[in-house]
Amino acid sequence: MRRDQKSQGLVNSSKASIPNRTCNYETVEQEQAVRIDATTEQLGIFRSQLPILLQRLAKITDPRNPKKLKHKLTVLMIYGILMFVFQMASRREANREMTRPSFMESLKIFFPELEALPHNDTLMRLLAIIDVCQIEKALIDMVRNLIRKKKFCRYLIDNCYPVAIDGTQKFVRDVIWSEECLEREVKSGDDTEMQYYVYVLEANLSFFNGMSIPLMSEFLSYAEGDVDTKKQDCETKAFKRLAERMKIEFPRLSIMVLLDGLYPNGPIIEVCRKNHWDFMIVLQNKSLPSVWEEYNVLKELEPKNQHNRIWGNRRQHFRWVNDIEYYYGPNKRKKQVLHVVVCEENWEEVAKNSAEIITKTSHHAWISSKPLNSLNLHERCNLGARYRWGIESSILVEKRCGYQYEHAFSYNWNAMKGYHYLMRLGHMLNVLAQYSEHLVKTIRELGMRGFIRFVRETIGGRWLDPLLVLEHIASHFQLRLI
Repeated sequence: MRRDQKSQGLVNSSKASIPNRTCNYETVEQEQAVRIDATTEQLGIFRSQLPILLQRLAKITDPRNPKKLKHKLTVLMIYGILMFVFQMASRREANREMTRPSFMESLKIFFPELEALPHNDTLMRLLAIIDVCQIEKALIDMVRNLIRKKKFCRYLIDNCYPVAIDGTQKFVRDVIWSEECLEREVKSGDDTEMQYYVYVLEANLSFFNGMSIPLMSEFLSYAEGDVDTKKQDCETKAFKRLAERMKIEFPRLSIMVLLDGLYPNGPIIEVCRKNHWDFMIVLQNKSLPSVWEEYNVLKELEPKNQHNRIWGNRRQHFRWVNDIEYYYGPNKRKKQVLHVVVCEENWEEVAKNSAEIITKTSHHAWISSKPLNSLNLHERCNLGARYRWGIESSILVEKRCGYQYEHAFSYNWNAMKGYHYLMRLGHMLNVLAQYSEHLVKTIRELGMRGFIRFVRETIGGRWLDPLLVLEHIASHFQLRLI
């Protein structure tokens, strides 16, 4: 199969995996050198972003009594971010692990401002009373700074920054612990019971190299629903609020919005066009029947709108129709001009239960904001729309790979949101480390979770030589992404 694929110009896709071998460090000194290098680089990325973070976090009004303060607000915020950088599973684990003398002593080498680490309950009480949206603004400022420094220029799609937006459930409880929680009825045997849950609409920069940068979060709230019609808040309403905030934060940034099959409708497209955003939206088979009807008729009248190409190990056949008029709204008075592309692809795989080679197929369809042609299909569809999965993968990492997305951390709504924003900040810093040119070899050896554990063990142990670390810190630092 591989020989046939090679003769046809197909590239066999290989899945990256952690090497299955014994440790390749021969001496303690060699291991110590690698540990120091990895730790100083990861925390160096944090320190490089620290001025921007401190500048934004210092603007947060601190309502506490200044005469009784033991820890500054910025110190508590740094502590909260580090808690997620090191993937502490809970407030109790952060209290237990981060306040150990060896951990604190090593941490002070990198962050001298951390004279003493607080109890996590102190952080929780602060998050309950401050404007936690300012924490998210610190994250946005970091992303804006990286954009200004042109760190992502190699990953643009049609000269736009691809922003994927997707909603997900954060956690669910059987009791109404906050009035902002959404509610639903679920079957329990012959009866039904109420569940109260938190739902979040996330926005990430999703690039075709797999890098997904957390950007913004919009919490759905019961208060945003319609009392008269008894309709709760939903993803569509949350999208409009998120879009308004995103336009305010990035008024002139060229953005391509990547959306799933929930969003192909007139009001959403209208919002994107109003904000002058490019978009690629998944078009499901049962969505927009009038558009599908037009596509199926017009594609026969435009036989030249076809293109075949090879992408990796897949053979792709594209067909598209431009300038389809879509009418919506009361009495169909509103109109949007859409462009539809359909991709049929096939590839060979070895069957899991036998040595038989089987052919698999898949079907994809999108609505595009710009007319399609054979020159822009690959970039817009394969490198743009297809990589919307980056946000789904990112949310899965936050849920299952150490960031405790589904852990409440606090049953105070404001504090819960604060911990969520701190988690997204910590995740972003780790993503930058994951795609750092200097750390790529070590992370491929250990995996991302293994690398974070490696750094955490280094700080918690007696591995760091203060003189060598200070020498690393004093040298010029430049973030280079692969």
